[in-house]
Amino acid sequence: MAQDFISNPQIQPVLAELETLRKKIVSKQTQGWGAIAFGILLLIIAVAYSAVIIGVVVGAAAIIPGVVILYKISDEGALYKSRFKHEIIGAALSSIDQNLTINPNNGIAEEEFKFSQLFTQEPDRYHTEDLITGKIDKTAFYFAEVHAEYKTETQGKNGRQTHWHDILKGIVFTADFNKNFNGITVIRPKDFGATLGAWFSKNVYSFGNKNVVELENDGFNKNFVVYSTDQIEARYILTPALMEKINDLNSRSAYTVSLSFIDSRTYIAFPLDHNYFEAPVFKSLLKPDLLKNDMAILGFMYDIVHELDLNTRIWTKQ
Repeated sequence: MAQDFISNPQIQPVLAELETLRKKIVSKQTQGWGAIAFGILLLIIAVAYSAVIIGVVVGAAAIIPGVVILYKISDEGALYKSRFKHEIIGAALSSIDQNLTINPNNGIAEEEFKFSQLFTQEPDRYHTEDLITGKIDKTAFYFAEVHAEYKTETQGKNGRQTHWHDILKGIVFTADFNKNFNGITVIRPKDFGATLGAWFSKNVYSFGNKNVVELENDGFNKNFVVYSTDQIEARYILTPALMEKINDLNSRSAYTVSLSFIDSRTYIAFPLDHNYFEAPVFKSLLKPDLLKNDMAILGFMYDIVHELDLNTRIWTKQ
């Protein structure tokens, strides 16, 4: 799919134009950082030979132009990245489905991130971008990249130190489940304590052993633990067919997924180790595999609605 998209005659002129801009940015960045490095080297040499004043003058003469070059090219770098997301990723989305759109500057609001009940360690630092929205039949959905972190502080011999830990670095997906849930049902990775230690450590709603839902699906129970404030509703949601679909979805993901069903929505978290939809700077835009990973994750997210049968509309909101 990625190669077919890249070879599209309508896309190739845009890629060629952006490739020219990319090369210009790389060239200017190389000049700028080269000048700065050369200036620092001259300063070090001058200090070593006790010629500090000369070193400062000569070093500054090289460093200042380098800084100016980097400053001037920064706007073109921002334009390049913006055009890549709007024109290339945007067109890639349309090639999958005309209803799919991207808004690079929007994402999943922090309040919704907390509301999902998936991430119960409240973030001290939160960033989200690349909101992608779509609709399949009557099912509206959206997803975005999220990087949420919390901090801890330790007192050492060198003073107080701050350490940052990931709550989630990945994608949060949400879709209309077409049913108003009475309770809250959360599906957590069985091994979340080892792989996602920050998750669920301080729950907004405190789940305990009495909230564990026992389900008769060994394959599902091997991967997940289910908690719910409404045992009957949880079993109504998690039919044997849906559990199989969640297992299938999980098997296609690099890391164990997590889900919640709250109000009338389902939330799914996908931990990832790659930042998607970013314009490469030191890699040609003209390579056939340019969008291989991006197209794969786009297709994967788009298929979730079908995987979980969210568009069958078997329930009616009340």
